[in-house]
Amino acid sequence: MNIDRLLQRIRLGEDSTLELKRLTIRDDGKTLAPHPDGLSDELAALGNAAGGLLILGVDDKSREVTGIPLAHLDRVETWLTAICTDRIQPPLEVVTRHVELPDAQGRPRPVIVVEVPKSLWVHQSANGYFRRVGHAKRALPPDALARLFQQRSQARIIRFEEQEVPGAGYADFDPLLVYRFTRDDQDDAPLQLRRLHLLRETDAGIRASVAGVLLCSLMPHRWLRNAEIIAVAHDGLENDPNDQIDAQEIRGPLDRQIWDAMHFVQRNMRTPARKVLGRVDYPQYDLAAVFEAIVNAVAHRDYSRDAQRIRLFMFTDRLEIYTPGALPNSISIDSMTSISAPRNEVIASLFAQYYPVEDPLFGKNQLMDKRGAGVRMILKRSEALSGKRPVYENLSDMELKLTIFAAPPPDKGTT
Repeated sequence: MNIDRLLQRIRLGEDSTLELKRLTIRDDGKTLAPHPDGLSDELAALGNAAGGLLILGVDDKSREVTGIPLAHLDRVETWLTAICTDRIQPPLEVVTRHVELPDAQGRPRPVIVVEVPKSLWVHQSANGYFRRVGHAKRALPPDALARLFQQRSQARIIRFEEQEVPGAGYADFDPLLVYRFTRDDQDDAPLQLRRLHLLRETDAGIRASVAGVLLCSLMPHRWLRNAEIIAVAHDGLENDPNDQIDAQEIRGPLDRQIWDAMHFVQRNMRTPARKVLGRVDYPQYDLAAVFEAIVNAVAHRDYSRDAQRIRLFMFTDRLEIYTPGALPNSISIDSMTSISAPRNEVIASLFAQYYPVEDPLFGKNQLMDKRGAGVRMILKRSEALSGKRPVYENLSDMELKLTIFAAPPPDKGTT
């Protein structure tokens, strides 16, 4: 942080992106001024406008650096964080910096510089909705508030899969995985990956995006602990540990997770046969439909839910797939067969362009297509084999559950 530039801004006074606040603290550490509600209004107003700086420890009228007692600096930081979290909804993400500025006598005084970004959301603070106009906050009248909500919803283009992953960069990508997305006759690899939203340019440098980590790193779970599939096969009808016959934590880049999950199903699927004129197999599941279901789970799940994994359970009469997250983009169970609106547009698009499927058994040439016919295919082919239509269930807007029923074995001649 450029201290000279900061002092110059303080001397010039408050403007549309600078707010100054003197801090008054009792001996026991309790903050007397500013009031938490008023400060929440000022912070939210900055976030609802163009963003800016709030400096705690500078008088807004005299522009004098009054500072914060060093012994209370951490306590004030905690107090400030609580205001951003508890008195502003949705919580306001800020960056705080402890710096020393000279007072009128030239003595260094600790202050807290709060960097408030222009938010993708509209924030309500303790006393309502405010926006920074000039050097002051202004309450938003209903028409202006409605316009701001509309603007922010349209501007919310940085989806979770495009957000940066702290601590992950191009050096963490596997060269063979990266090779799939790059062309030798084009720009350097990092620039090509940025165009595909697999890398992001940030204030801290080039960082991997969530999609980049999921597709280009060998161990995405290093950064995203939920990026895995829990697969369990049971010799029975219930989720009983005593009946468990196989289990696997499936990790790695997303395409490898898909194929490993398919191999798990094939390994544990019962395939009785009859010998009439030669051997005739009777698989429990239509593998093309199961493949489509696994691809959909991996491509459309909500990766922001850090405590949930995809879960795949096999029983003697059915297969269940639990996908974290509510149905995206206002889709309902009833509209799934006719509307395609992926939650993770980057992942879905790259699956459709860069991931060929060479086995004709799965009935497709790429991991995904853009026709939106996957759900219909799952329902039609599975019902044709088992006689029972698969069932989708929305579990409390937390998970999407798909049940595919196993085909009954042949009546006789089984070996």
